[in-house]
Order: sequence, then structure tokens, then C-alpha cells
Amino acid sequence: MSPDLYDVIARRRDVRTEFVGGPLDEDVLWRVLGAAHRAPSVGLTQPWDFVVVQDRAVRTRFAAHVEQQRRAFAAGLDAERARRFGPIAVQGILDAAAGIVVTSDPERGGPQVLGAATIPDTLLYSTCLAVQNLWLAATAEGWGVGWVSFYREPFLRGLLGIPAPLRPVAWLCVGPVSHLEEVPDLERHA
Repeated sequence: MSPDLYDVIARRRDVRTEFVGGPLDEDVLWRVLGAAHRAPSVGLTQPWDFVVVQDRAVRTRFAAHVEQQRRAFAAGLDAERARRFGPIAVQGILDAAAGIVVTSDPERGGPQVLGAATIPDTLLYSTCLAVQNLWLAATAEGWGVGWVSFYREPFLRGLLGIPAPLRPVAWLCVGPVSHLEEVPDLERHA
């Protein structure tokens, strides 16, 4: 048993407001991406790719899109849910040191991938396992990760020029943080 692993799992949080900005330590970035690449994958396809986004203009455009999507979501909430949702920050796009966009390639490995032939979504599931490895490695390094979920895939595809058939699965805000909360945000604000 490795108590360190269990500690990292317990400390992992979806970070929104604790990013401290600044440049990325490239050695840490490579270790974190290396851990992500060591995730298990169906048929050893490794269907993921990672795009590190540091350009401020690109991040600003993405943040504006996310805010628009957040407002659209909030408009559909009843009064009680809107009151609880209002103060919760949902993204740290501009505060994090970088964004890492994770894509999944549904054609990686060809048409006859062991395991994916009967359950095609296992390629997407494999990509999510790479995200989890990245997240745990970042936590072990003292970094935070926040998964942005208020965006439209076509917008992100166009913003970064992601070609078909790749699917953008995640925009992860990544970088050094002041701290990780003891209790997850959504639990604290429930």
C-alpha cells in the first residue's frame, strides 16, 4: 500500500480560484504530461493528444465564450438553484498558468482495435483515464487542475483549429496554486 497515492487522491480538487499564475515550470509540465501518457488505453491506442495553451489572446477568447455559456446556463435555473450557483466560480482560464486541451481520436489504432470494436466509446474512456493521471500527477506536484465544462465543442474546435475526427474532450486549467481546498467547492456551496 502507498499512503502517498491515497493522500494525492484525497487532496485532488477541481480548482477554480486558487491559481497563482506565473510561468509554467517546464520540467513539472513534462512530468505531468508523461504521467498522462502512461494511462491505460483500449488496445494500446493512446487516443489522446494534449495541446498546451499559454497564449493570452486565445485564453481570453475562450474565457469570453465560457462566460457566455455560463450566463445561458444560469438563465435556465430556478431562483433557488440560481442563488446557489451564482457565487460559484466555474473557471480559472485566465488565472491558471496555462490551459491544456485534451482531444480524443476515434480513429486511432485503425478500424479493428481490440476492445473498441464492440464498445467504441472505450477510446473516449481511455482519454478520460489520461486526464485522471494528469490530474493526480499535477496534484502530487503541488499544482491545481480545473476542468472547464461550460463550452461548446465546435467553438473550441474552431478556436484551436482541431481537425476532424479529433474530439475536444477537456480544457484543463493547470498550474501552481496557493492551496487546495479541504472540501470541494460544490460541496461547500451546496
